Amino acid sequence: MPRVKLFNEEDVLEKAIELFWEKGYNDTSIQDLVDYLGISRGSLYDTFIGKKELFDKAFSRYKEANIKMMHQFLDSQPSVKEGLLKLFELPINASVNNKGEVRGCFVVNTTTELLPYDKKIHQILKENKIEIEKIFYEYLLKGVKNGEIAKDKDIHTISSLIYALLNGILVIEKVNPDKKYLLNIVKTGLTILD
Repeated sequence: MPRVKLFNEEDVLEKAIELFWEKGYNDTSIQDLVDYLGISRGSLYDTFIGKKELFDKAFSRYKEANIKMMHQFLDSQPSVKEGLLKLFELPINASVNNKGEVRGCFVVNTTTELLPYDKKIHQILKENKIEIEKIFYEYLLKGVKNGEIAKDKDIHTISSLIYALLNGILVIEKVNPDKKYLLNIVKTGLTILD
């Protein structure tokens, strides 16, 4: 007779995201997971196979939620230029408000920790890049259609540039979480839309 799960898998994945985000993949032990998630080793292995599989599943879940949030946020912004600036302000404000405890972005942290060695994560990150650049492209296209961005702008390349700028800011804010400094970089980068 199969064992009955005494936990909600979705709740466990959310908690796993938090722990992996806080400690990173390499510094999170199986015992850390057992203690933090409140499940036994047997349940962890029965449900997720192992630490790597749990991480991959948690990371994919975070990535999908992050993309959905970005899409919804930008869709709610009537001005494309202001919407992009506000998108950058979200992580900047979070890092400034955490007063020295800068977790950074889980995706960026994972990129710097696990690439180029983890092939599965590498593929997930490539897909993430494509999806986010597509969101930026569609958003910039909206700006071209409403006359906010000139029609002669290469919005494909600009989408990639905005992706690179966002990821750069997410790394730099861990080193220097100075709001004025970071916003000056963002505002200068976004002048490409003028």
